Amino acid sequence: MKYPNLREEKKLWRKEYKRVAGLDEAGRGCLAGPVVAAATIIKIPNSKFQIPKPLKEVKDSKQLTPKKRDEFYKILAKHPNIKWGIGRVSEKVIDKINILEATKLAMVKAVKKLKRKPDFLILDGNFILPAKALAKAGINKSITQKSIVKADEKVFSCAAASIIAKVTRDRIMQRYHRKFPRYGFDKHKGYGTKLHLKMLKKYGPSLIHRLTFAPVKKMI
Repeated sequence: MKYPNLREEKKLWRKEYKRVAGLDEAGRGCLAGPVVAAATIIKIPNSKFQIPKPLKEVKDSKQLTPKKRDEFYKILAKHPNIKWGIGRVSEKVIDKINILEATKLAMVKAVKKLKRKPDFLILDGNFILPAKALAKAGINKSITQKSIVKADEKVFSCAAASIIAKVTRDRIMQRYHRKFPRYGFDKHKGYGTKLHLKMLKKYGPSLIHRLTFAPVKKMI
């Protein structure tokens, strides 16, 4: 199986970009809860740097079991050569500005949380972050950005970000399950599964449902 690699990062390191951040999100397609983004930077921008052995099988979080995601998360979160930041945007803001803009905002927040500001951004997707939002967050609005579709399947930094974002969001939804147990958030994490739609139809939207999303909107 082909795993994400450091090809993109190494190419940029050779061009003298020393703080390359990979970004990804979790929860964009959910019907409830926040969208969460993560930004990761490899601290040693050296062309000889190799993916640490325990992380060789890191890949897009959607392709991993929950157990494997948790294992990788624990390693990534404590690894001395990997720095990361998290950004979260609530369902209320998603309803207000739309999910694409909320995703961008979550990514800006994730970059802002990094202790050392990056000089290059690799985004999973087909968009870049708006200069105005970057400037407002105290980030260089002219920072060079590159968007890659399915970057979490190709670029190690983005795959790592996808795992951190996914595990963080899953934990948020587990906490919401305790508050709203009837919806089964512990099982589907807010995605539009049969169980979720059934509970939504039975009980109507909760306080954390995205009211502008079609399956929820028609229940109002």
